[in-house]
Amino acid sequence: MTCILVLNAGSSSIKFAAFRTCVDDALELLQQGQLDGIGSAPRLQAHDAAGHSLIDRALDNRSVPDAAAAETLVNDWIATHLGATPDAVGHRVVHGGVDFSQPVRVDAAILDRLAALNPLAPLHQPFNLAPIRSLLQRQPQLPQVACFDTAFHHGHAPEIDLYALPQSLIAAGVRRYGFHGLSYEYIASRLPGVAPALARGRTVVAHLGNGASLCALQGGRSVDSTMGFSALEGLVMGTRPGNLDPGVVLYLAQEQGLDAGQISHLLYHDCGLKGLSGLSGDMRELLASDAPLARLALDVFAHRVAQSVAAMAASMGGLDGLVFTAGIGEHAPGARAAIVQRLGLFGARLDAVANAGRTGVLDIAAPDSRIALRVVPTNEELMIAQHTLGLLRS
Repeated sequence: MTCILVLNAGSSSIKFAAFRTCVDDALELLQQGQLDGIGSAPRLQAHDAAGHSLIDRALDNRSVPDAAAAETLVNDWIATHLGATPDAVGHRVVHGGVDFSQPVRVDAAILDRLAALNPLAPLHQPFNLAPIRSLLQRQPQLPQVACFDTAFHHGHAPEIDLYALPQSLIAAGVRRYGFHGLSYEYIASRLPGVAPALARGRTVVAHLGNGASLCALQGGRSVDSTMGFSALEGLVMGTRPGNLDPGVVLYLAQEQGLDAGQISHLLYHDCGLKGLSGLSGDMRELLASDAPLARLALDVFAHRVAQSVAAMAASMGGLDGLVFTAGIGEHAPGARAAIVQRLGLFGARLDAVANAGRTGVLDIAAPDSRIALRVVPTNEELMIAQHTLGLLRS
């Protein structure tokens, strides 16, 4: 048996999952959990493969003041409760830049190259790399694999990924990369089994969560995505604005007197659904609210998604289906309905009864819908574990 540990570290949370190999190297979940609220109201939760709770405990903020303390606590808890020693650790790393188009085993030199990409994803990359660096110091013999959210989008046509900027800036790395690639790669691997026609055809996958994007998937490959240089571009998100006239940033600096740090905080933390509604960036709270601004935020969100579906279809020369995934995509029927309602151009028709289903793979298209409409749960942790096992075996 081989045991694979997966870590997905962010600024305020660490998600983890442990898998073991079974027949033909298929991976079986052992346990999964997260430590969130780091630095504010930390809480450690974990469950086994059957969904039974292993721990659900609020922690003293003084014991988990920062990401480094959280990483130590999570590793200690896993070591005590896993019942097996990990043979390798796989990590989600947001940015692989132009060089890393495949998962890679990390050593000190690779870690330095990945750290050089920190300016391209300042709110994600440093936190993704922190547990890798810590484990390299404590257990240098333990194989670690970096799996990139950008890798799945490598191979786009130049007209898809280039901004109309001077070549000197493009050479410096200012271009579109695309993100959520591990989620899209997992969906691409699932479609042949649940919707073979979509796997062969022109499909838009909507990864809708607190962070949100679309991917144009043609024959199982990414040909376009709404996210570009950073995780700010594209759709309206929980706390991020999505597409924004660059003149707004100039106005914030020149007229409002905001510095770079203040603008960054505003765009990453105070915009999107939260900014529009004045209530929350959580889709569940907005759907449950009858406040006019909550409805406005939902309308803007749905409009931007539908508008961007059309843009992705243009990149593929047509549209055969739309797949919803991630937190909102999988669990918010009201949001799915608001989006599909705006896709009459493609002959999209929703089956309201099927759409009311809240879990698992769903076919939510009405019989007269001209395009397929599906819900397919994503599993980024399993995708990372598969990549890690593949590199370990090779």
